[in-house]
Order: sequence, then C-alpha cells, then structure tokens
Amino acid sequence: MPRASTTTDVFNAIAEPRRRQIINALAGGRAHAVGELVTRLRVSQPAMSKHLGVLRKVGIVSVSRHGRRRLYRLNAGELKPHQLNRIKQQAERKASERPADEGRPAKDTPKT
Repeated sequence: MPRASTTTDVFNAIAEPRRRQIINALAGGRAHAVGELVTRLRVSQPAMSKHLGVLRKVGIVSVSRHGRRRLYRLNAGELKPHQLNRIKQQAERKASERPADEGRPAKDTPKT
C-alpha cells in the first residue's frame, strides 16, 4: 500500500527528525522568524524554508508577515501539547519501520 504524501499526512510530515526539531523550537508559543530558526537549529535557510513549507501545508504551523519577515508559529489547535508526544512517538515508530535502504538507488550488480 503506498504511503500518503508528506504534504498531506501529518504523521509522514513529522516523521522527518529535522521537522520534529522545528516543532520543538516553536513549542514555546512565540512566533519565530526563519532566520531565528536557521541560527538556532543550524540548518540552511533553503532547507528550513522547505521544512516549514511542509509543516504549513499539513497545518502544523502558520505563517504571518511582519514587514519583510515571515513569522512561524505552532498551531496550538492542530497540535495540543499533550498530543505532541503521542504524535512524535507514532512518527518515530513509522520512521523505524521503513526499510533501511528505502529511497536509495539500487546498486548495479557486477557482471561475471
């Protein structure tokens, strides 16, 4: 059975460890600019924007503009604090159930 798209399924979206770090960084309730998250989590700005885009599409984070800055905030309505650990555990379980070589290109077999 094919998996749901990362951009439509919350559990697939947060199965990626970096996205869980972003959720944890936003869990305090305060809105953060992309630059703050880049510095705090030591990730490139393009990678951070991509991760935030995925989280936004599944409704975990919301974005607002303040001048030229985009501020991201965890959607408390979508992820209540008591649900965060349950969702994290389910995402980690799903990630551990994937075959180790999933997503890697098949190696050519040597000719004899």
